[in-house]
Amino acid sequence: MHFFDRIDPLMIERRHAKLWMLAIFSIVILASGIALLLYPSAFLHPVAISGPAMRTMFFSFCVLSALLVSYLIDRHVAIEELRRRLLEQESRTSNLIHQASIDLLDILPNFEHFQDRLAMEFRRATLGLQPLSLIAVLLTPRGLSDKDELTAACGDAVKLIIQRLRREDSIYQLREGVFGVILPGASTSVAGRVADRLAQGLQGASETAHSVSFELKVINYPDHACSAREIENLARSAFPLAPVLLQAA
Repeated sequence: MHFFDRIDPLMIERRHAKLWMLAIFSIVILASGIALLLYPSAFLHPVAISGPAMRTMFFSFCVLSALLVSYLIDRHVAIEELRRRLLEQESRTSNLIHQASIDLLDILPNFEHFQDRLAMEFRRATLGLQPLSLIAVLLTPRGLSDKDELTAACGDAVKLIIQRLRREDSIYQLREGVFGVILPGASTSVAGRVADRLAQGLQGASETAHSVSFELKVINYPDHACSAREIENLARSAFPLAPVLLQAA
């Protein structure tokens, strides 16, 4: 049976359909054979078949029926086992992705790192006469109550944000549910375009089962602030009514 056990997991549905087509076809053939054997006795003159020919027909029919039933049972068991393994693998993969989203928030730089990076980038911007922008992001998962699910939903959204950032940009967790994205050398218009890309990605996430609502605010030097302290204060006060989402269970 090793040859027949080579089932491609991607083709399991097709194999399952073929199996049942074979079963139906075989049952029709067997039923037709029985009908043909019984037809002479039911509608024509009795035909007596005896001796070795009758025994050969009888045993051949029994063996064929037993082989067919055994094959169908074996294929059904093999496909159901493969289905079970695929479901287990899907569950493990989902759990790994879920845990990765949780771990992402744990390793994300916190507010202290944000202060250090903001001060460094502000000095670089002032010395080079370049603008500096910050995007404050508020993430609010909806329809979730479990702490791990809340964290994973935020982690998934953060991954989408990271995928849409420029190489020189960086993201920090300012507080629970609030994140800051530092955009070195970005004017207000450039930061607005980056914010639009982030909004498009987060909008796609909001359409999933674990939807996430979001708000974005752009803070720019020199348009909105004249010092790193002002940018920091604006980031702190960007979402004063943001709920504490990830509280301990």
